[in-house]
Amino acid sequence: MAASAADVINLDLEDSVAPNDKDTARANVIEALNTIDWGTKYLSVRINGLDTPYWYRDVVDLLEQAGDRIDQIMIPKVGCAEDVYAVDALVTAIERAKGRTKPISFEVIIESAAGIAHVEAIAASSPRLQAMSLGAADFAASMGMQTTGIGGTQENYYMLHGSDKHWSDPWHWAQTAIVAACRTHGVLPVDGPFGDFSDDEGFRAQALRSATLGMVGKWAIHPRQIALANEVFTPSEAAVTEAREILAAMETAKANGEGATVYKGRLVDIASIKQAEVIVAQSELIAGG
Repeated sequence: MAASAADVINLDLEDSVAPNDKDTARANVIEALNTIDWGTKYLSVRINGLDTPYWYRDVVDLLEQAGDRIDQIMIPKVGCAEDVYAVDALVTAIERAKGRTKPISFEVIIESAAGIAHVEAIAASSPRLQAMSLGAADFAASMGMQTTGIGGTQENYYMLHGSDKHWSDPWHWAQTAIVAACRTHGVLPVDGPFGDFSDDEGFRAQALRSATLGMVGKWAIHPRQIALANEVFTPSEAAVTEAREILAAMETAKANGEGATVYKGRLVDIASIKQAEVIVAQSELIAGG
């Protein structure tokens, strides 16, 4: 993980750990945080949910024993703003008691009907909140969806046109709600996991849809998914070049007292500037590392 091309590393204490192994996993994560050279990786730890007896000890032990290398706490199964407040209050108390000077950020996972219903309040819940993602598997279970897949196309979710099947995206509306809430409150929307790590094209297709919707990255639950995610969410050289050309064309138009111009046969205006600036800013952020 430390040597990979992933931007953010998440060490898990929740779903991947059996109940009897929680204490051991917590100790292992703390040791890893303290002893491994993570370079410039952004380090996150997913604690257990607030409906378990494990989460408070996760927070206390991490912040009291893991030094300053931990950057972020990921909070799973957030159903309301008060869930975030509870973790924030505990983190703040520990930071003050221990004199921690590096503030901990949060990422939350929307994994329930309650979470998506309260998504805007959650997005506004804490100044620590940096990112939000969709946990498709638990979300599907909470919604009563008839699927065992984690993200991606669902075989029975289709429309018929004559005898032809057209598959839709059952996650689209939830992802759009997350993006809107995040963009309203200055939080980064991140696409969650894609369970079939043997299906590169399925991963790429979902990642492309998510990027088009406005998400800034995607989880990789297997090493082979890292390169795919970086490929999709890094603006191509051609896209960046076109965005810069649009900005230059609009600068020329403004100098001529015009509010719009033509670029490669299509109209560009003030809204086009905003779109181009997103691509250029993302490229510069990635280049700056």
